[in-house]
Amino acid sequence: MLNGTIKTYNIIQMKKLLQLKSLNTSFQRQFLNTPIIRSCMCQQVFILNQRLDNLYNVRVHSTQSDQHRQKVVIETSEPKIVYDKVLPDKLIDERTLSYLWKRKVDPYVKLARWDRPIGVYLLYWPCSWAIALGSIPGTVPLQTSLQMAGLFLIGAGLMRGAGCTINDMWDKDVDRQVERTKDRPLVSGAISDKQALAFLGAQLTLALGVLLQLNCYSVLLGASSMLLVVTYPLAKRFTNYPQIFLGATFNWGALLGYSAIQGNINPAICLPMYIGALAWTVVYDTIYAHQDKDDDARIGMKSTALTFGEHTKPALTAALLTSVTCFASAGYAAGLDVGYYGALLAYLAHAGRQIYTLNVDNPNDCAEKFKSNSMVGLIILLGIIGGGYRQYSMNRDKNRGKEDLSIKKSCVFS
Repeated sequence: MLNGTIKTYNIIQMKKLLQLKSLNTSFQRQFLNTPIIRSCMCQQVFILNQRLDNLYNVRVHSTQSDQHRQKVVIETSEPKIVYDKVLPDKLIDERTLSYLWKRKVDPYVKLARWDRPIGVYLLYWPCSWAIALGSIPGTVPLQTSLQMAGLFLIGAGLMRGAGCTINDMWDKDVDRQVERTKDRPLVSGAISDKQALAFLGAQLTLALGVLLQLNCYSVLLGASSMLLVVTYPLAKRFTNYPQIFLGATFNWGALLGYSAIQGNINPAICLPMYIGALAWTVVYDTIYAHQDKDDDARIGMKSTALTFGEHTKPALTAALLTSVTCFASAGYAAGLDVGYYGALLAYLAHAGRQIYTLNVDNPNDCAEKFKSNSMVGLIILLGIIGGGYRQYSMNRDKNRGKEDLSIKKSCVFS
């Protein structure tokens, strides 16, 4: 093949090719350092590169028509001319896993925000608190509580992804006007509206499969939250307090986790825990909303960041005190020991320092403080476990062998 290729170049053409060495120095420096795209007699496209540091070889290409780059080197005393076949990026990338991830998977990961798991944590913590509180009476084995904790973690990931997908579908036109959100998959076109709808359907179907693992009371309670899930992204269009709607949606697990263990909710425990978690959401999501307040004001979107304005710190302090008070009430109703109240003091100190040091005009500071709220969820969970452990141990000794296992049975699959 090499011989056949070289024979296609007649003597005159080879002379013209090798006359490049006669270029003057100034033009040669400019010419030799700049890649040039040329087409040859066989209609292939090549990049012409010339280097000043090695002037001994001429490199011409082979005309073999496969999918790999072909090069043939002819040793001469002339300048080295490099001809590289230019293959479309798509032909190269499609053979790699990175292409499949970048083009086929990553846009959906970003649409569901699974690359930013902080939202999953914030959705999951109230579920874990409720499961821990529901386990204290000792009416179910520890294994059941742990299974429920794992099931709710899967559900939190799916429902958070579904919520983000719904949010982006509602807000596509708004997101393209906000600096922080202008590159989201639906805005950039990486995912079409139909693809997003299909992805949403898949997430909700899987989430329904998780929900149907619970008892009938919990299935009905969980299904009742769907109205909030679908509509809360619209709250920023008609109310100055959309963070309250977000809190009502995000913390439904504070009710659902308890009923999954006990078969119903205890209002004295669950309602204060739910309201306290809602107030906590107002704190961290107001901090989060300060990142976008300028864009929100420009395009007419509402948020507590804009509503509170210069009074953000006093308003967040009031929300924090409401949250701590409600958590304390729930702990008292559940009979938790002093360890729980120590955790509440740690929460108060952590969130209080956040509010005191918050710079509402610094998006980076707001983002960092928002992310640190995941630590709050862990603090409260450890407080419930520590404050309820003694009571749980005594209750398990009483109820061992007498557990009502019907409570943990699936409403549908059992």
